[in-house]
Amino acid sequence: MTSALRLWDGLGPLAKGTLLFLTTLFLFSIMDGIAKGLTDRHHPLQVVWARYTSQTVIAFVVLSPFLAKLLRTKHIGLQLIRSAFLFGATMSFFTSLKYIPISSATAVFEIAPLFITILSFFVLKEKVGLRRWIGVFIGLIGAMVIIRPGSEVFSFVALLPALAAFCFSGYAISTRFLGKDESPWTSFLYTALIGCIASCLIVPTIWETPTLPDAGLMTSMGIVGGCGHYLLIRAFTITEASYLAPFGYVTLLFNGLWGYLFFFEIPDAPTILGAAIIISAGVYVWYRETFSAKEKGV
Repeated sequence: MTSALRLWDGLGPLAKGTLLFLTTLFLFSIMDGIAKGLTDRHHPLQVVWARYTSQTVIAFVVLSPFLAKLLRTKHIGLQLIRSAFLFGATMSFFTSLKYIPISSATAVFEIAPLFITILSFFVLKEKVGLRRWIGVFIGLIGAMVIIRPGSEVFSFVALLPALAAFCFSGYAISTRFLGKDESPWTSFLYTALIGCIASCLIVPTIWETPTLPDAGLMTSMGIVGGCGHYLLIRAFTITEASYLAPFGYVTLLFNGLWGYLFFFEIPDAPTILGAAIIISAGVYVWYRETFSAKEKGV
């Protein structure tokens, strides 16, 4: 454990942010896989409710001695907007999982890094170098190879993961902005609480009592999602959102694996080719930016 901490302390901000972000993506992919299974048996809104409520209850129990301090915020309006963005992203994506394969929904969602980079440039005034733009656009080309315009993926339902991508981009940008002034735990608590309140107001209209195994899965979503979102907040706090954006394409691999193992979705040749393009773009950006940072002594 001590050796791992020393190794972590020796990493630069880019490496730390990248590792946190990749771990976040893996945890989110597990949550997506659980949500895909649950939406086959329950209304998507109830799955969203379970995801937020379980996370909120667990967070408030664990952090109960510090709640009064952590819930104090200088930016209540931005916290509400940020939480609303994430709620919209979760609701849109989970609803899409009920109707289309998880790999297809994830592929459409992969326009998020493009949104993040554009918003980083215009909203956060971050410097976005040519290599990052190239990485994002090449990754987008890879996603287009997978979803193949004109195929059944481009239906009305396919707009839902696209809407989720936009909402997630707004969440990522506002998280980056808040990271300068707010504790990650404060942002974490507001994310869970606002989503819980919003879903609790709506869920009675579609409520179905889950079985004991499904209740266990719903609870696990909160644990996995909570851990993922805290790590995501940390990643966006120490590393520029536009730098991390191309790595979001790795979600395709994770969700493709769960789709194959649990939902019998077998990726075809274009999917494999597109994934290879996406990974290559992400690795290229990471290598070039890391090399450049070392040259500058960052």
